Amino acid sequence: MAQGNLDVVTYGESMALLVAEEVGDLAAVGKFSRRLSGAETNVAIGLARLGLHVGWVSRLGTDAFGRFVRAAVAAENVDVSSVAADTMYKTGIQLKAKAQHGEDPAIDYYRRGSAASHLSVADFNEDYFNSARHLHATGIAPALSDTTMAFAHHALDFMRAHGKSISFDPNLRPMLWPSQEVMAQKINALAFKADYVLPGLAEGKILTGYTDAKDIAAFYLDHGVKKVIIKLGAEGAYYRTVDEEGIVAGVRVEKVIDTVGAGDGFAVGVISALLEGLSIRQAVARGNRIGAFAIQVVGDMEGLPTREQLVAVERQ
Repeated sequence: MAQGNLDVVTYGESMALLVAEEVGDLAAVGKFSRRLSGAETNVAIGLARLGLHVGWVSRLGTDAFGRFVRAAVAAENVDVSSVAADTMYKTGIQLKAKAQHGEDPAIDYYRRGSAASHLSVADFNEDYFNSARHLHATGIAPALSDTTMAFAHHALDFMRAHGKSISFDPNLRPMLWPSQEVMAQKINALAFKADYVLPGLAEGKILTGYTDAKDIAAFYLDHGVKKVIIKLGAEGAYYRTVDEEGIVAGVRVEKVIDTVGAGDGFAVGVISALLEGLSIRQAVARGNRIGAFAIQVVGDMEGLPTREQLVAVERQ
């Protein structure tokens, strides 16, 4: 896809994902299939499949995995013209166990010191970001290093100053932070700059100290966030603005295959719907639908639907 006006821009780390083809301890598995991993690229790909123009900003090594990631993302019609080729640092790798009964699979990361962790404000292209009408950010990229944290704040501040809308998914990764307290403080400092925040219920409890979805939402509304949507797992999602609140029931799935990527699918639904001018309740309903698509296949983004597939389900 040629660079031009974008509907959405996002940034963050994408890794080569090696998924076990047999059940068992990762140390004992002999065969893996190569796929793509990364919350931000999951969302970018999901939005691109719905026909939106999406750009992704990052750094990738010039190694084989980096070339694979770049080609895989570009093949999904996501613009990668602002992804730097890093000759000094390698692309991150992730190993994922094969789940049997829809449980969260065991995961090992090899990302410390990766090319993406060296993303910095020097990589920020004002014209590129200004060409987009919406920024989607997560709490993963800023956890990678001081320079990625600075990039995150710079990106959110720039988009706010230019009147763009911003979504933020906390996507908590405790292993990347020195403590839960530091994580909550740093993540919330970014979340408060967003127009809408999309935590899971467990994440909301960690970030705010509240246990009830209504109180978690009120916490963010009190800090200037316009829309708070809290994922409740199989029960669906709770939403709240200054004017309205409600719960949208989850979509029943006969067999859950792989839960990884469900939250990213949910974000795809919410972002696409709100950019189309749909109501927040309609956006949450779409988020539930696309999240349900995501958990019925192996892989983080393979189940994300095309526009045609989504329309077929929405008409039912």
